[in-house]
This record gives sequence, structure tokens and C-alpha cells, in this order.
Amino acid sequence: MMVAGIGSRKGVTVEDVLAAIETALETHGLAMTALSALATAPLKQDEEAILAAGRQLDLPVIVADAAAIEAASSATISHSDLSLDLAGTPSVSEASALAVAGKGARLLGPRTVLGPVTCAIAIGGDAP
Repeated sequence: MMVAGIGSRKGVTVEDVLAAIETALETHGLAMTALSALATAPLKQDEEAILAAGRQLDLPVIVADAAAIEAASSATISHSDLSLDLAGTPSVSEASALAVAGKGARLLGPRTVLGPVTCAIAIGGDAP
């Protein structure tokens, strides 16, 4: 399973979210079709642009639960004090991607920051 974790400021556009996903995938030489799901944290569960991106890409948007994000936080690469204060994790996008990708998941690299959106790509432990 390959998951794009999404973090953002409030009120971003769907175009912002899609551009961040595309940029993150391009960084790793991947196509949009490689993704299995989008992931985010409970703090972002009502962010319409993230939900709209999932609909546009025909991918589920999975809101990782707080315990899974907390457990995944120690494996994040990036660190944002703001994210830590607001969401309890050093990187919403990285922790969300890891939490949803499942046991043994790993990040392909640090999150991509594109304007008001961050995107991290994680691959599940059962993937090659």
C-alpha cells in the first residue's frame, strides 16, 4: 500500500493539495496511479480541499486515529513545532502516511512542502 499523507493550513484549495501530491510523487519518480489512499490527521478531517482531492483522484481519504499518529510520530523525518503544538506530531503528513500505510511502513523521504500544503509518501511494510 502506498499512501500520501497530507497536512495543510486552514482553507487551502484542492489545487494546492493536488499540486503538493503531484510534486511529492515526482520527487520519488512515481505516478499518481501508484497511490492507494490519502491520509490525514483528525485535526484536518474537515478540510474540504483534502476530501475533494480524494474524490477527484478516486482515492479514499483515511483519517488516522490519534493513537496511530502518536505511535508513528517517532518515525517522522521532518519536525515542525507548529505541527507538534496543534496536532501532537512533528509532521502531520509524515505521521498520517505512516499510520495509514500500516505495520512496517516507511517514508520514501521527508515531506514535500508546497506553499500551504505538505505531502509525505509512505509505503506499507508488505510492499516491495
